[in-house]
Amino acid sequence: MSYESALGTPGALEAFRREMTEEGFTPFRLFLEGFRERLKTFGDGETERVRDLLDTAKGLFPEPRVFSPSWALVWDEFEGILTTKSAVLASIPQEKRDGEWQIILDNPFTNTDLVCYPGMTFMNAAYMYAYFRTDLKQNEYLRLQKVATLIITQGGEELGLVTASQEDR
Repeated sequence: MSYESALGTPGALEAFRREMTEEGFTPFRLFLEGFRERLKTFGDGETERVRDLLDTAKGLFPEPRVFSPSWALVWDEFEGILTTKSAVLASIPQEKRDGEWQIILDNPFTNTDLVCYPGMTFMNAAYMYAYFRTDLKQNEYLRLQKVATLIITQGGEELGLVTASQEDR
């Protein structure tokens, strides 16, 4: 029985909790991976459902560090992702979500590299933005942006630039 389908019955939830507790690390890791996938894929109108799932999970497993110390703050991370992604979904209308999106992460006051994740769909970019937002450090900035025009070339090619704009795609 899946976690989400078990939500309807207290007995099924208790059986799920007991199974996770008895089986330990691997099943709980798979459960968290499934939950992360749910955070990646939820869309408009699903925020409350996912929030209910998260609240129930936190109630079932209030101390996830018993499975692994690295999961001590997993519920805070998931809450941050849910909250931020929901805000992004509310901020950008569906009709403006087509095309290519990218994430840029930088701290101009350090010598660390600028990180750019190009070529994403809006939903992937919204998740990545929310994911990175949960651990943003002092002076770092995070950008979610839509690509309007781009020029693409690859090493080893003759000079023949390929230009595309949103209107062309």
